[in-house]
Amino acid sequence: MPLSDRSLALFDTPAPEFGQPLPQKPSADMLEALFFRRSASAPTLRAPGPSPEEMDLLIRLGLRVPDHGKIGPWRLVRFTPQSKTALVEKLKPLAVSQPEPAKALAALQKLAIPPEALLVVSSPLQPHKIPLWEQQLSAAAVCQTLLIAAGALGYGANWITDWYSYDAVAKALLGLAEHENVAGFIYLGTPSEAPLERDRPNFNERISYWTAGD
Repeated sequence: MPLSDRSLALFDTPAPEFGQPLPQKPSADMLEALFFRRSASAPTLRAPGPSPEEMDLLIRLGLRVPDHGKIGPWRLVRFTPQSKTALVEKLKPLAVSQPEPAKALAALQKLAIPPEALLVVSSPLQPHKIPLWEQQLSAAAVCQTLLIAAGALGYGANWITDWYSYDAVAKALLGLAEHENVAGFIYLGTPSEAPLERDRPNFNERISYWTAGD
């Protein structure tokens, strides 16, 4: 779906300056997008994927997340089609050593098929006055914001962690330091089929009201 002229203008919009007022504006389009938000199955993601300019915009939007202490406890890794293919080939021998080799090899298709991918790395500062959990939550917020932004650009996206996110050798291949973890791979492309709605948590079962008690 083509972007509006207003959306396209974001590609050339400079980032807001520090201290600049940022009035909050109501957006029915945003509410509708969130209401119908649905991850697309990674193997259904085909070309075209986001252009280099769209990838730049996605990252700019993805980094505008809550970040207690303004410490940026995350980083992103980009892949070219060639480097993503090379990573898959390097991971194949490691898949054989997993508890379920066939399943581990099949999981690599989620990495191989989508035309574009971003790796969000949780890179917390430790020791630090900001609790580790809050820093990890900020990295998760980057992943979720990337999903929403990709949908706003008209693409399908999936946030995945698989065995290669936790295997020590695989993490070393990805260039992660000892204190770092994979917050998520974000796979991007055009869905070859529309994702179907899934079961959702029951609203009333998940909500309670706090009371002061007696």
